Amino acid sequence: MAKHNTNTVLKKSLTQQYQGCPRANFFRRLGAYLYDLFAIAALLMLAGIFAVLVVIIVNKLGLISLDAYQDVADFLASSQLFALYLATVVIAFYGYFWTKAGQTIGMKAWRLRVQNSDGSNISFTQSLIRMATSAFGLGNVMALFSSHNAFQDTWAECEVVVLSKELSNWKGFKGMAFMDQDKK
Repeated sequence: MAKHNTNTVLKKSLTQQYQGCPRANFFRRLGAYLYDLFAIAALLMLAGIFAVLVVIIVNKLGLISLDAYQDVADFLASSQLFALYLATVVIAFYGYFWTKAGQTIGMKAWRLRVQNSDGSNISFTQSLIRMATSAFGLGNVMALFSSHNAFQDTWAECEVVVLSKELSNWKGFKGMAFMDQDKK
């Protein structure tokens, strides 16, 4: 029984801690955005390499012909399917990290977390709304003004907060998913 009570107290205090975090300012958001650009660039390079390998294999099998193109890169550059594939990779990156832990790699480095006002993780729908309304990061300009959410956060009904060092370094962090387990 004592262990159950300890876990209940821990859960409540974590929820209260997440709710009590201050909103992130423009410069922290910009730092996290720049960090994430490097991660996204590396991820897109890997996705591009995979696409090139697939096109080469499909060409060798005779399913497509590259005769009208200079090379594989020319074929991919003219392909709308390839552009959609790369967009899907970026959407999957942000959607996964925001919904599972509330943080991307850059946000973790800058101790930022995207969350609902109750401290829970955002849904995938909210992450899509954030991406669609962010204008490639320009929506963060509203965060220049104190106590304002960024444009995309207002539309997605969420917030980006600055975590304390203790919350950021907590090794057991899995978002607020542990709270959903008690409801089952």
